[in-house]
This record gives sequence, C-alpha cells and structure tokens, in this order.
Amino acid sequence: MIENDAPVSDCLKIMDRSRATTLKGPRRRFRVVTVTLLAIGLSGCATRPGPETLNPVAARSGNSKSVTVLAVTNRSLSSANPPAFGDGRGRMSYEQFTMQETASASGGRSEARKISSDNDPSKDFVTTGRKKLDEASFERTVDRMRSGDDTPVVFVHGYNYSYQEAVFRLAQLSASADAFTVPIAFSWPSQADFRGYVTDRDSTTYARDDLVQLLTVLTRSRSHGRVAVVGHSMGAWLVMEALRQLRLQGRDDVLARLQVGLAAPDIDIDVFHRQASVIGRLSPPLTVLVSKDDRALSVSSRLAGGNPRLGLADASDPQIREIARQNGVQIIDISTLPSSDAFNHNRFVAFAAKYSAAARRDGSAGGVRQAGVFLFDTTGRILSAPFEGTARIMANSQ
Repeated sequence: MIENDAPVSDCLKIMDRSRATTLKGPRRRFRVVTVTLLAIGLSGCATRPGPETLNPVAARSGNSKSVTVLAVTNRSLSSANPPAFGDGRGRMSYEQFTMQETASASGGRSEARKISSDNDPSKDFVTTGRKKLDEASFERTVDRMRSGDDTPVVFVHGYNYSYQEAVFRLAQLSASADAFTVPIAFSWPSQADFRGYVTDRDSTTYARDDLVQLLTVLTRSRSHGRVAVVGHSMGAWLVMEALRQLRLQGRDDVLARLQVGLAAPDIDIDVFHRQASVIGRLSPPLTVLVSKDDRALSVSSRLAGGNPRLGLADASDPQIREIARQNGVQIIDISTLPSSDAFNHNRFVAFAAKYSAAARRDGSAGGVRQAGVFLFDTTGRILSAPFEGTARIMANSQ
C-alpha cells in the first residue's frame, strides 16, 4: 500500500510501535491508529521530486548513460505556472523524455540496486530533454525506437505516485535492466498522497479504458512482436482490469501480443482468481512476483479487513498453487532478493535487473516458461514447487 515513502529506520520504528499498540484495541481503532501513526512517521521521512525535476537541464559531460523514456498519462494539467501534470483526471497526453544518469548512480551501479539510499530515483537522473507528442507521433516514435523484435515495456505505477515519480522510476528500471529499449510509463491520476488510497483506487477505474487504448495502439503498430506490461502494486489491479476488459470486448488479437507481469500486486486474492478466470490463459503465462514479508501490503491487507493481498502470497500455500494451476499463471516468490525500500515493496527492481534479458529474449521469467509456483532462492536459482527442500536448505546456509 505505501509506495513512495523513504525507508528510514525511525519510520520503521514508528510502524512497529503502531502494530504493537493497535493490536490490543478493536478493529476500528486498530485501523485508525495504524494509519495515523504511519502517516505521522512516514510523511516526515519522504523525499519526493517536484514537477520541476522534469524541466530539461544541460546534458552533463562524461560517460554517463542516457535513456529515453516515453510517458502516457490521463492526468490533467494543473493551473500552476508553468502547468504540470497533477492529480486531476483528464485526457490522454504523450511525452518523450531523455534522462541522464548522475555520477553517483553510474559510479555505484550494481546488478540488484542502482538507486539512491533514500529511494528517490530522481537523484540518480536528470532530465536533459522533453518533447510533447500526439498519438500519431507517439506511435511513430515507438516504431523508430524498436529495433528488430525489441519489446516495448509499459510500466503502470501504484498508489501514491506523482507523474514525475513514474517517469524517474521507469528511467531507473530501464537503466537497471539494460534491456528496456522502448520504456513507456503509463501514469494514471494518483493523488500522490498517502491519504488518497480510496481516491486512487477510483482513479485506476477511471484509467482502465485509457490503458486498454494504449495497449491496442501499441499492438497495432506492427503485425508481430510482443508488448510487455508491468503493473506494480495498485497498478497491477489496473492491469488486470484492462486485460479483463480486452477479453470481454473480444480483443483476443491484443491479448495474444501481450507479455504481462504483476509486481507486489495489491489485489484481493479472491478478486484476482475471478479476474484471471475471465482473462483466461495467456502465452507466455502471466507472471506474478510475490514477497510474504512485504510490509506495505501487510498494511493494505489490514485496511481491507484482513483480506489477504496477492502480493503477500506464500508460495507453499496449496490455495496459491491451485490458483496458479487453474489459471495458467506463474507465481514467483522473490522474498530472498534485496529491496530498495525498507517496506520490501520494490523487490521487482532487483528482479528486473537480473532477469530482464531472459524475458526480452524468449518471454520467460528467469528462464521459467511454464505456469506454476516457483521460488527464487539465495543462489539465484528459480526452483519449482515443492521447491527441492534440500536445495533450499543448502542455499540459505551460504
């Protein structure tokens, strides 16, 4: 649930105290006090980029890496001067950005983590170019950026995101994976405010038709090739709703071109089961990345009356294995990977860095091509259920 708050130890202490305090009271008091304490502790810890960070500056000299990011949003422009995309709901707009890594980012690059210690990707990049597009020029730009069978990657952010945070997060993912040749951020009108959880959920529903339109546009631009879609947290719910709508509209031609991944999905497990049953089996299989120690989704689950979230799924749970079997879904437990935030909600960044090349090459997640439940162990292997218990013990002892 909590997407964009800096992982500071004091924040986590407040979070843990809130749990201990509120478990003793009634459920209503538990929810109110938990959210209040989290808000007090976390709002003071966050460092977040403002709209001005998307204003181009002069390119820096040296060998810093540059990435091109496309952005599609249905946010409306604010009345600020100069106008910026805020939390209002509007029509589709298209932009192209050139982002250059800072010296600190390029100098401290690692496979699992290329991100500032305060979880603010805007400190790892500066904007050196920005260009407004219309739908036709957007399509032409995507075609121009594609080389051979390169796969466009659409990133759908979660709750509590601003437009600029979505752009910088995708720049970080693109640089980390070193394989996103056509990165596209789809930024729906999140309030970018921790108090806006319910409003953000409504805004994802508002954005569903526009995401369907974007996926339709991307799949019609060529007669072959894949389009990858990655939904994070609440954005995963939006992705599933868009897929469901495409199936109900009979757009099997669009669905057949998609390669879909859900990272830490903030979706009720029963709701996901119903969505997946309507969508049907995808090829390659729909991939779901889960972590049973995701603190942000733990809070979300409590706010939902204790209903478990899919992103918290335990890979050893027979119910989860049955859902994977019935719906032809890959569920991969990535709890052993490092996280760029102390809520363990952004492990997908490390997974993308490690396995994007395999996904780009053959549509698989880390070499896994079939449906089922899998475990990512500490040696970097992906084990299939029931997880080769001996291998797990050996891996965890290293």
